Amino acid sequence: MGIQDIIEGKKQWRAHLARVKALPPDYQIVYKEMQKYLFKVGPVDLLEGNLLPEIVDFFAEGAATGRGVLEVIGEDVAAFCDDLIKDSRTYADRYQESINGESGPG
Repeated sequence: MGIQDIIEGKKQWRAHLARVKALPPDYQIVYKEMQKYLFKVGPVDLLEGNLLPEIVDFFAEGAATGRGVLEVIGEDVAAFCDDLIKDSRTYADRYQESINGESGPG
């Protein structure tokens, strides 16, 4: 990864954060909690994938309809996150494979 890649990555992340800040306050709070949760348990490719931007898109659509964030995702934020990543390889999967002596991709 070269310096240009790092600079471009930072620009993209700042643009993403600006989109989050444009959401209503309740959406921002839930997004930040989801982000923390996903960084802890989430997919190995979280930062390379489109999951976080897609969540912001989904939240922007919900906010545009005038619905509260919990009306959009339900009361259980962790369950919503788990459903989003149910088919993704997580750090927990990697750890389990390492203690079982398995080797997987990535």
